[in-house]
Amino acid sequence: MRLLLTSGGITNPSINDALVELLGKPISEASALCIPTAMWGHSMLGPVAVRGSVTGEPPWHMPRLGWASVGVLELTALPTIGEERWVPWVREADVLLVDGGDATYLCHWIRESGLYDLMPSLPDTVWVGVSAGSMVMTPRIGDDFVSWAAAPDDRTLGVVDFSIYPHLDHESMPNNTLANAETWAAGIEGPSYAIDDQTAIQVTNGTTKIISEGHWKAFPA
Repeated sequence: MRLLLTSGGITNPSINDALVELLGKPISEASALCIPTAMWGHSMLGPVAVRGSVTGEPPWHMPRLGWASVGVLELTALPTIGEERWVPWVREADVLLVDGGDATYLCHWIRESGLYDLMPSLPDTVWVGVSAGSMVMTPRIGDDFVSWAAAPDDRTLGVVDFSIYPHLDHESMPNNTLANAETWAAGIEGPSYAIDDQTAIQVTNGTTKIISEGHWKAFPA
């Protein structure tokens, strides 16, 4: 898959251009599926947040970027309907818009639903993650970001070899400071990035590129 791992979504022209580059065509010609699943696992989110995610209400704008078509893929439903139904939906989509919430809950359902097993056969599909939707692709997220009570630990999918500290210096998240990110990074024991909502990490064919109109910091292993 082609990855665009963001903290806040498609928030500026540079990240938008990166998305178009990964798609290989205009957004108006691309089909998208929104995945709101991570929200159900977060103790501070619920039905109102999920509604905002899938309808594109502020601050969740991605479904309203002007796609040729856009739908919802709820991972918790997939095991009950059969692969013969949902696999074609995923294969036909150009992009998966994976929203935030709890990354460990999302990780569980990516595996449980069968999506994880399908991912290696989707080399041209673009994965756009927001917050937990990006963090789920990393090896670990750190205990501070685990909200789901049933999570066994902070491990996630490990598709990429670095971890992500999102929402750096966000005005509504006073604890997301650079100092706290540095403490978090020391506990991760692997390479990581702290990124704000104006920053994204693009990963294609094993190559990592930072796209930013804001600020970010890399932490070596």
